[in-house]
Amino acid sequence: MKTKTSLILFMITTATILGGFSLYDKNAEKEPGNKLVVAFGDSLTYGYGDEKGAGYIDTLESRLNFQNKAEFNFTNEAIYGLESSGVLNQLSDFRISSKLDEADYFILFIGTNDLINSNGGNLKPIKPEAIKKGQEVYLQNLTGILKILKENNDTAPILLLGLYNPYPDSAQIEPIIDGWNNEILKTINGEKRITYIPTNDLFKGKAKENYFSDSLHLNDRGYRLIADRIIDKYPFK
Repeated sequence: MKTKTSLILFMITTATILGGFSLYDKNAEKEPGNKLVVAFGDSLTYGYGDEKGAGYIDTLESRLNFQNKAEFNFTNEAIYGLESSGVLNQLSDFRISSKLDEADYFILFIGTNDLINSNGGNLKPIKPEAIKKGQEVYLQNLTGILKILKENNDTAPILLLGLYNPYPDSAQIEPIIDGWNNEILKTINGEKRITYIPTNDLFKGKAKENYFSDSLHLNDRGYRLIADRIIDKYPFK
């Protein structure tokens, strides 16, 4: 048990270090005419659970570069276990904030850990009042994140992914996910630069073992569904 715990802590620490420096390093390699996509998020954007790659980000990069003449470079700033407050902390880091204006696109997929942790670290049993308080904090942080991205880059579109229900057969959890996604939509109402990418419908009616690597994280097939949805909903140029 101690060995497993140490391994998990090592993974989180390593991801944190890499996440803190990757944008600073990769931007130096950007060439004229290339498109830079910067992604922020938690383990779902980090790609945890994908035994074949780094989740939907790698798939998205490969497909965009196959379909388009422009070269798309991706910087994945996602960190395992991150909440929305963690993204705010990242954006306060000068090594990241000073480079935001170089991005051509932003991807933001955050909120799953906010929801789960507000309920005590799991979704059983459901604690409605605690989840409501967590949602309020999350929406404040989300507003702050979007404000920083827009203030530091006045042209790059922002692709904001909605949450999905990791227990698609649970009638109790489904309305909670829907509620959080509806509040996300209200937060970005009227924002022309922000495109909402729904994900919750992707896993309904499907056998969970075919698309998930564990109770929460996706496998290669699951992440491919996310990448397909992004390409389907947003016309990268």
